[in-house]
Amino acid sequence: MGNTIDDSRPIFVQIAERIEDDIIAGGLPEESQVPSTNQFAAFYGINPATAAKGVNLLVDQEILYKKRGIGMFVSSGAKEKLMEKRKEQFFEQYVVTMIREAEKLGITREQLTDMIRGKGN
Repeated sequence: MGNTIDDSRPIFVQIAERIEDDIIAGGLPEESQVPSTNQFAAFYGINPATAAKGVNLLVDQEILYKKRGIGMFVSSGAKEKLMEKRKEQFFEQYVVTMIREAEKLGITREQLTDMIRGKGN
């Protein structure tokens, strides 16, 4: 995880996404403990309440869970759940947008498919 924060989006959302990225990449395996909110806060130079808000976002999505008195852990099945979520986001953000733009430009689905396959434009 890099420790730079992007000012254009809420910090707590960015913290949650970085934890998600680490889970997807295998840096935080399922059932492993995640850093504390104080550790996140110190690393990113942010308020611990903001870090906690990001962690709690993932608890609400059942990506993380709390063991009383011990800390937060990655839930079983979290990586698969995150992969599905990210695939849906990829489809909406990139594929749908690409198809709409291609239609505006008069590019047929076949031409678009060829472009994706690297067979020309």
